[in-house]
Amino acid sequence: MPIVTIQVTREGSGPGRDRVTPEEKAALISGVSHLLLDVLHKPLEATFVVIEEVELENWGWGGMPVPEYRKRLASGSNG
Repeated sequence: MPIVTIQVTREGSGPGRDRVTPEEKAALISGVSHLLLDVLHKPLEATFVVIEEVELENWGWGGMPVPEYRKRLASGSNG
């Protein structure tokens, strides 16, 4: 029985969104489940998909919190 965990940042996927929509989550679950069916021949009812949303302040990039890193990228500063 496969268990797949997908981590997504809690930023949304478009203007005015602050998280992944229920419809997007359903599409992720369906897509991953069907991929495992096609590749590993695992039946849909035997596949579990977990989506974890990670708050923006809970992850980093380039040695700093993501908001700070993105500000530096936008300003053209490298450190």
